[in-house]
Amino acid sequence: MDADATTKTSLPASPSSSAFSNYPLASALIAFAVAQFIKFLTSWYKEKKWDLKQLVGSGGMPSSHSSTVSALAVAVCIKEGSGGSLFAVALIFASVVMYDASGVRLHAGRQAEVLNQIVYELPAEHPLSESRPLRELLGHTPTQVVAGCFLGIVTAVVVHLVIIVFT
Repeated sequence: MDADATTKTSLPASPSSSAFSNYPLASALIAFAVAQFIKFLTSWYKEKKWDLKQLVGSGGMPSSHSSTVSALAVAVCIKEGSGGSLFAVALIFASVVMYDASGVRLHAGRQAEVLNQIVYELPAEHPLSESRPLRELLGHTPTQVVAGCFLGIVTAVVVHLVIIVFT
């Protein structure tokens, strides 16, 4: 390897190649933030109190996992086209995440509900009676996953349009 090639690979990335200008990454992060904020607001509306856990917690409407991965896949498709390997990876990744959110994690949450009820009914002298409850809100219903997916698609398209307008 010649000296010029070594120098070029060790230089820091230019501002145009930073994470802030990475359209798929920005779309995914914005979709996640919007989904979490929607959960935060709906929690306040229902409970009439602010629950900061909703800004980072899993479960609920819409699925932030689904919005994140669908925004990523759509942004990759818009930027790179649908015929490449990168879009295939993003699409399969999104599919696995959304399937997991509405399948495995949803059922794990339902099992946690049953286990918490069993522990709650144990006599006070039982060693497990004082154990901390398991988290029950882990997964999503299919409706929550579809809503998150739709939010991600809309977010990726809106971010793309904003980029077009401002560049």
